[in-house]
Amino acid sequence: MQQQKIRQQYLRDKWCYARSRSSSQQSQRWHRRRVRSRIRSAQEPAKLQYRKLGDSDLFISEITLGTMTFGEQSTEKESHDMLSYSFDQGINILDTAEIYPIQPKQETQGRTDLYVGRWMKSKPRDKVILATKVSGYSDRTFLRDNAEMVRADAPNIKESAEKSLSRLSTDYIDLLHIHWPDRYVALYGEFSYDSTKWKPSVPFEDQLKALQELIDEGKVRYIGVSNETSYGVMRFVQAAKLHGLPKIVSIQNGYSLLVRCSFEVDLAEVCHPNNCNVGLLANSPLGSGVLTGKYLDDNSGNSKSFRLNLFPGYMQRYNAPLAKEATKEYLEVAKKHGLTPVQLALGFVRDRPFTASTIIGATTMDQLRENINAFTSAPRPLPPQVLDDIETVFKRYRDPAVL
Repeated sequence: MQQQKIRQQYLRDKWCYARSRSSSQQSQRWHRRRVRSRIRSAQEPAKLQYRKLGDSDLFISEITLGTMTFGEQSTEKESHDMLSYSFDQGINILDTAEIYPIQPKQETQGRTDLYVGRWMKSKPRDKVILATKVSGYSDRTFLRDNAEMVRADAPNIKESAEKSLSRLSTDYIDLLHIHWPDRYVALYGEFSYDSTKWKPSVPFEDQLKALQELIDEGKVRYIGVSNETSYGVMRFVQAAKLHGLPKIVSIQNGYSLLVRCSFEVDLAEVCHPNNCNVGLLANSPLGSGVLTGKYLDDNSGNSKSFRLNLFPGYMQRYNAPLAKEATKEYLEVAKKHGLTPVQLALGFVRDRPFTASTIIGATTMDQLRENINAFTSAPRPLPPQVLDDIETVFKRYRDPAVL
């Protein structure tokens, strides 16, 4: 009897040990799988997010590919390579304009569209969201066949759209912006409104009626504005509501660490989803490249090829002494937190609650890869400590690129 009890106890102990060992092995296997899963997640590139644009049915990637260098600083092959790479990375919206490439001149005007149009022929049209822009008030009469002045009226808008459709080799434009207002506004670094520059403009209702015709003809799906003010946004929205006309769904304005106040002070409220519901397509998020830090070294071997050096006077507000001082401070913030300057600048714009998409441009494939990788690899959202340091610099340098 005693021997039987001893044997039973032995068998129970053996069973418990085997069970314990099995459980331990299972736990170890689970832990190893979890670690491997985390490693794979860390190694896999972060995927882009997609957002509904304003009141439209467009779900756009959080990066928009800007194309204004195509045809001037980038060849057609380079442009096509960048378009294809962006498309493969999940970017589904690209932005062009009738006036591109930059700098605008008669002999190159429209070349960007032609490059884009030839690339579009090899892609499924419904997979690409095509945004372009019709010019506002301008003396660049080479944009039109016969015009003493370019305006945002019905004849000009119709001619612009028809020519854009032809160059882009498409039957319709997904998103058509008015590039800048038909009236005087304080633009491109101008700090305050100069009332002496007021001039008559095409009524908001008439601009919308011209755009309505294009929508009715199936040539444009949605409309937006660019380089616009709170007054302009609200007048467009009011005119649409009062007269049953199409409502703007987007605004394409400059926004970056160097230019914040013009949007944050009141446009952020106007464009809020519960107010006018207009999505921001943020342009110049790197301050025309200044926030990369490359303009801080005037002796850089390839500095002559940088856009602000290539086109003297173009966007020089971003390269002004105060803007350079602020840039140095932001570079220190990035370094302190283990980020690249590009990660800091693009991550900041990406995370703003009013940003629908960030427009990223490039002149080379290497530059494009760096920008996309920085955008997706920056911590999401940027940690509070990083934002606190950004605000500390901002309090010392409020919009240093505004003259």
